[in-house]
Amino acid sequence: MVIVTRGDYIWIEPQAKREFDVAIGARVASAEGRRIQVIDDDGKEQWLTPERRIKAMHPTSIQGVEDMISLGDLHEAGILRNLLIRYNENLIYTYTGSILVAVNPYQILPIYTAEQIKLYKDKKIGELPPHIFAIGDNAYTNMKRFHVNQCVIISGESGAGKTESTKLILQYLAAISGQHSWIEQQILEANPILEAFGNAKTIRNDNSSRFGKYIDIHFNKQGVIEGAKIEQYLLEKSRIVSQAQYERNYHIFYCMLSGLSKEDKAKLEIQDASKYHYLTQGGSITCEGRDDAAEFADIRSAMKVLMFSDHEIWDILKILGIVLHLGNIKYKPRLIDNLDAVEIIGAGSVQSAAKLLEVNQQHLMDALTTRTIFAHGDTVVSTMSVEQSRDVRDAFVKGIYGRMFIWIVNKINSAIYKPKSATGHYRTSIGVLDIFGFENFAVNSFEQFCINYANENLQQFFVRHIFKLEQEEYNLECINWQHIEFVDNQDCLDLIAVKPMNIMALIDEESKFPKGTDQTLLNKLHKTHGTNKNYLKPKSDINTAFGLSHFAGVVFYDARNFLEKNRDTFSADLIQLIQVSNNKFLQNLFVNDIGMGTDTRKKTPTLSAQFKRSLDSLMKALSQCHPFFIRCIKPNENKKPMMFDRELCCKQLRYSGMMETIRIRRAGYPIRHTFREFVERYRFLIPGVGPVHKVDCRAATARITAAVLGKADYQMGKTKVFLKDAHDLFLEQERDRVLTRKILILQKAIRGWYYRRRFLKMRQSSLTIQRCFRAYLQRKRFLAMRTGYQRLQALIRSRILSHRFKHLRGHIVALQALCRGFVARREYQKKHAAVIKIQAFVRRVIAQKNYQRMKIEHQHVLEAMRLREQEEAMLKKQMNPKKAREIAEQKFRERLQELHIRQQEEDVLVQRSLEQKMAVIKDAASRQDEPLDDSKLVDVIFDFLPRSESVNDQVAPSAFKVTNSLSDYGFCIV
Repeated sequence: MVIVTRGDYIWIEPQAKREFDVAIGARVASAEGRRIQVIDDDGKEQWLTPERRIKAMHPTSIQGVEDMISLGDLHEAGILRNLLIRYNENLIYTYTGSILVAVNPYQILPIYTAEQIKLYKDKKIGELPPHIFAIGDNAYTNMKRFHVNQCVIISGESGAGKTESTKLILQYLAAISGQHSWIEQQILEANPILEAFGNAKTIRNDNSSRFGKYIDIHFNKQGVIEGAKIEQYLLEKSRIVSQAQYERNYHIFYCMLSGLSKEDKAKLEIQDASKYHYLTQGGSITCEGRDDAAEFADIRSAMKVLMFSDHEIWDILKILGIVLHLGNIKYKPRLIDNLDAVEIIGAGSVQSAAKLLEVNQQHLMDALTTRTIFAHGDTVVSTMSVEQSRDVRDAFVKGIYGRMFIWIVNKINSAIYKPKSATGHYRTSIGVLDIFGFENFAVNSFEQFCINYANENLQQFFVRHIFKLEQEEYNLECINWQHIEFVDNQDCLDLIAVKPMNIMALIDEESKFPKGTDQTLLNKLHKTHGTNKNYLKPKSDINTAFGLSHFAGVVFYDARNFLEKNRDTFSADLIQLIQVSNNKFLQNLFVNDIGMGTDTRKKTPTLSAQFKRSLDSLMKALSQCHPFFIRCIKPNENKKPMMFDRELCCKQLRYSGMMETIRIRRAGYPIRHTFREFVERYRFLIPGVGPVHKVDCRAATARITAAVLGKADYQMGKTKVFLKDAHDLFLEQERDRVLTRKILILQKAIRGWYYRRRFLKMRQSSLTIQRCFRAYLQRKRFLAMRTGYQRLQALIRSRILSHRFKHLRGHIVALQALCRGFVARREYQKKHAAVIKIQAFVRRVIAQKNYQRMKIEHQHVLEAMRLREQEEAMLKKQMNPKKAREIAEQKFRERLQELHIRQQEEDVLVQRSLEQKMAVIKDAASRQDEPLDDSKLVDVIFDFLPRSESVNDQVAPSAFKVTNSLSDYGFCIV
């Protein structure tokens, strides 16, 4: 009987006994009488009667713990509640020892910043709250510490967050390598490309990986990334031609149609996503939270970083256009010679496909509607039905896309993979595995069979590493411990691929028979494995399914199309068509098929054989690494944040073996060291322990553990010491503490030596400086005195030279004065002579002018007198002589008066002209400071005179060619 009070926490056992019903936690609201009022973890109020089974909750389960090994309630309900409490607080990470449990939050949390990366750098698991960065850092630290390859295995259902966890691990490793180099950027940029071509929206996950990948990151001796290599596994090619309801095709198709320019779309003859059969079968062409156009720009940018040329990017877009056009081809049945045949309706899609394939349109139509059979050297062309034609087309499309995806992965590897430069080249690696989660749909086909087989292998690797190898080593080392029972899936693996006549072997065998069908395969499976406990036959014989009991539950597989998908071949006619195509990129994709010829079925390995071989190679690579496990949990099927489906999470925890993992981690000793390694690493924790080659390592290990760990739960084996995670953490912390203390002592001694040496150097330097400074001062004084004497000498010399200069200058000035006087007098005499000549010339010109004037006036007077005499003679004939003389005299005087008036008018004009010339002279006077030569000076002075061509055939300077008399203008010539 459990006694509870208000505020207590209890476990309530479920009333129903369904498979995944477990106890639920609850808080007691009231405990009065026989009934208890509680509020459970789902927020529901319940009234419990004494008949209900309850149990007190351990204090560790009330608030939750970071490491589930420390849980007091070690059962499924305790684990589930611990994850629920932390999930509701946005604490999505929880440890189980060194195993990380990650619950998908379905929202972006601010816990992946650069500050968080710095915080978790060089921190052991358990030192800080659980985080995926801690797993990345410990993998990196272990690689550098032990020089052993590491791997991070991320598992979980579809939609649990494996792909995002992979990206976070890669980002952390790129950040802590410390170089931020081009190769790191290339590795990170590979993810957007692979996601675009290999991820799609499904019912369970908006960004579901439809292929598996193993990214092996290579580091040099300094821990710097120097390259990487990506392996891809089993791309889901059937998604290209068909999708379930509410699902999409691969992201790249929608990104391309949203992000391409109109010009590029016109070149590819493509339209919107809603126009294409291959993109609309799920009824959903959009995805909430995704910007297809923006992502297309990111994809092209990532391709540039990974050295894709523009021509290669365009070739890839052409292949995608080919896929869309082929998917839109429609068929119509018809009869030819009473045989089923088919014809293609409309030529638009097939014409566009042929254009991009760069083949003849009619040849393409023939290859899609007929089949060429080679028998006994003869060639027979047979018709196909509508269904057969569609199957041929779909197989062709799947073959094109699948080979292009492989080419893209190889192209990325050619950019990021760096081969070892020499035989002794040091290299370690950290591998990150992101592979498809366990799948169980309403209809499961060959792809789900291969995916679940891969998950069975990973579960067996986990079981072997966590349980089998652990317990085997405990037995070998004679460790005293309690055996833990666990669920081993080896029987299921034996059934699928290990034992003779296993399921994969039967599928391969039937695929090689030309007459093998899905029904004959199913009959063989029933007959061979019908009695196996892990094989389930359907109740009805007409049912085409078979069931397998996987570690994660029973899954029924529909055997229809198993053989066709496994053969992974398509029409030989299409191979021949590709062979004559002018599309070199397409031919490059099919170069192996073209080399095999027409009968590819016998030569090409089946898909299951290829997948099994690559998976075996992966498991071999993982077995050579030290693994870290991340278990991703999907909290609900609705892809909503803050929604925790207890039944779904319980199912995932149970199938992943989390309960057994916690038990073995709690009871076991996950950390182990050989005695030699332990002593070499921790010998300085106590005094008196010598080097490993001088001491008994077992005894030294016992001394160290007894001194440091006391009576803690650790054990000594035959060759190793076995510790728990907490012991390893404590030892590392003690080692760091002691190392820090000793390093401080060493640093103090080195600093003392350094500063003493520095002091002696400084003292010696000071003496040298003092000596040099004294010499410098003496030299400075000497130079100052020398400079003073030099200045004194210069002053004395300058005074003597100055006296001589002044005396000489006086003589020179006197000489210059005499010379200037001589030159001036000579110039004066020359100018005086010139002026006299000018005056003589001017007087002559004036005289000539006056003479001409007087001559003209005299002529006018004579003319007037002549006219008077003529008039007087004429008038005497008409009247008496006296009156005639008076009239003639009167006219004579009038004429003289007119001549006088005309002369006055001319004088006025001359006066005005003179005033203008005076104005010019005044202007010239105002500009007298301007330099003028003699000729210009004369021109300026005498420019007011009228010009004349010649005077008495004498030539004079232009300035003296004047005709007017200077005395007329008021000038007097001296």
